[in-house]
Amino acid sequence: MSAIAVPRPTLHHVTLKTTRVQEMLDWYAQVVGMTANHHSKFGAWMTNDAANHRVALLAHPALVDDPDKVPHTGMHHLAFEYENMGQLMDAYERLRDHGITPHACLDHGLTTSLYYVDPDGNSVELQADNFGDWALSSEWMRTSPEFELNPIGINTDPEQLLAAWRESGDAAALHERSFAGEFDPGTPLDLRLPDEQSASPEDAALA
Repeated sequence: MSAIAVPRPTLHHVTLKTTRVQEMLDWYAQVVGMTANHHSKFGAWMTNDAANHRVALLAHPALVDDPDKVPHTGMHHLAFEYENMGQLMDAYERLRDHGITPHACLDHGLTTSLYYVDPDGNSVELQADNFGDWALSSEWMRTSPEFELNPIGINTDPEQLLAAWRESGDAAALHERSFAGEFDPGTPLDLRLPDEQSASPEDAALA
């Protein structure tokens, strides 16, 4: 019996339930240039490219906020990719100057990534590929012993990263320095995950 090839559709959009549609519309417009192709009492459908929508917001009168979002399972973050490090650093500086700062900055090896929190408490990643080529970063993920040992990446100070970028403009050298830990902020990394101490005794026994 011959194997059947599985079609590979393109990931098109993510849909978020929300109680604050307008705040979310405003935030995504400012952070990643989203505009709504449709906005009604049912929610909004936003895009920042030629697609009809990339992020949808669903509103419903019975929805309630989750005060314990962080320790609950579900989506951890959604991500947007810039073409290069220069665009990512420009975005960081622009958002910082508007009072929007990341909760985490990581050099993952394959990407340099800034993580922000939207009005609903969802984490949103802005990233640039450290290799400038998906084939190369994919091969690094598959074969790198560094990624095998540490798939999360290196905690990085975005201010130090920005200063070094403005000084050199060399993306490859910047990645080498950040991945080596040169831009360590000296503060704990906030991944917006529950503390290990908060795990149940059953979870702790499995750890």
